[in-house]
Amino acid sequence: MNRDSLPILQRDIVACERCPRLIAHCRMVAQVKRRAYRDQQYWGKPVPSFGDPQARLLLVGLAPGAHGANRTGRMFTGDSSGDLLYDVMHEAGFASQPSSVSREDGLTLHDAYILASAHCAPPDNKPTPEELRNCRPFAERELRLLKNVRVVVALGRIGFDTFLSVLADQGRIERKGGFAFGHNVAHALGDGLPVLIGSYHPSQQNTSTGRLTRPMLLEVFLRARRLIDGE
Repeated sequence: MNRDSLPILQRDIVACERCPRLIAHCRMVAQVKRRAYRDQQYWGKPVPSFGDPQARLLLVGLAPGAHGANRTGRMFTGDSSGDLLYDVMHEAGFASQPSSVSREDGLTLHDAYILASAHCAPPDNKPTPEELRNCRPFAERELRLLKNVRVVVALGRIGFDTFLSVLADQGRIERKGGFAFGHNVAHALGDGLPVLIGSYHPSQQNTSTGRLTRPMLLEVFLRARRLIDGE
């Protein structure tokens, strides 16, 4: 009998210490803090996934932001990436409100669930290949437990590769190299598998350079909505 569950999985994520470099970085950032948040208590440990257990939309991100989710303890909460993401998800009907500042602010996701390729904030936002592999078993467990997923939105190339790597390891696709990452490019992966849509990550680097705009990200989620609704 499979006794695994999403609450058990989230506790396992928070307790994980597989990557000493990342754990040390999360704790260091939580101690030093950013001046704007010096009066706040940082989360400073692996950040669990977040969302609706019955979700038909799955988002695969990169990692918590050092002063965003590593501070607040909730994915895409408390930084500019989350400000854009939740604003767009709210307009597309996947989030209860257009902004998120703390894990106690009342935000809930409707028919959507967010997981990370790495659950700890990495230095320079760059987890190593080994650290990504260490975190992958959590994604594998989540994909088994999330029974209703019909569309996956990969936020960035690493999220895209993480999802395909899980499917390849499970033997559900022959190889991950047959799918090209591109913004709002959709891939039908095969019978019984969700549609995979690539998206540029809503990072400040991408938005400040114009590589990703709000209309571009909104179209990804409207496309996901149409696919979920069978249009």
